[in-house]
Amino acid sequence: MRTTWDFAGTRALVAGAGGIGRAVTRALAGAGAAVVALDVDKDRLDDIAQDGAHGIAADLTSAEACRTAVGEAVELLGGLDVFVHAVGVNDRRPVLETPDEVWERLVAVNLSSAFWLGRAAGAVLVPNGYGRVVYLSSVSGLLAHAEHAPYAATKGGVNQLMRVMAREWAASGVTVNAVAPGYTETDLTRGYLAKPGMRASLESLVPAGRLGRPEDLTGPVLFLASAESAFVTGQVLYADGGRTLV
Repeated sequence: MRTTWDFAGTRALVAGAGGIGRAVTRALAGAGAAVVALDVDKDRLDDIAQDGAHGIAADLTSAEACRTAVGEAVELLGGLDVFVHAVGVNDRRPVLETPDEVWERLVAVNLSSAFWLGRAAGAVLVPNGYGRVVYLSSVSGLLAHAEHAPYAATKGGVNQLMRVMAREWAASGVTVNAVAPGYTETDLTRGYLAKPGMRASLESLVPAGRLGRPEDLTGPVLFLASAESAFVTGQVLYADGGRTLV
């Protein structure tokens, strides 16, 4: 995948190797970066190997596993310059029908891993005096979508976590930002979009007239991961075809 950015010599870690995570991994590797991807799914890691990236199998739902995974990645890369968090799961139910275990799983995967991995990456980046951290958020962190309570809460939490990290690390030369897509066609949304009338209904809410594709997110992520974004920090960049305008 060709990009306008040159990441030669850049060492990048991407958490999440499916959908958007794989597209970002492919784009970074295509721009010359050395990339390690983390994922619990070994089949996904086999796929990203075809894109020139290394994979580390990791269950990112515990603090210790996150610390270990980042440590292994840093050792493999010989350092770290960029960290991208593209981990996410969803379970769409009304609030009154959402069991405790669904809430706990989404918080662990979407939000706790964002904190644990970001903290471990920051422990490397901040002392080095340079770094780019990019979180994949969602328009659900802003909009009140029905049947999205745990997911929306975790993405809103990611946005605020990102802002606090950005404030704390700005003086160290480390920027922290988020890219927030609208509905994007990935394994996470495929079943939902297959429901009768759902695709047309969602497309009608997007001024651009279509749903997102993983490749729509690579440009925004690579910009925020690049040296050119040095004075941009603490921001949520909505890459949603205008969804948040409606």
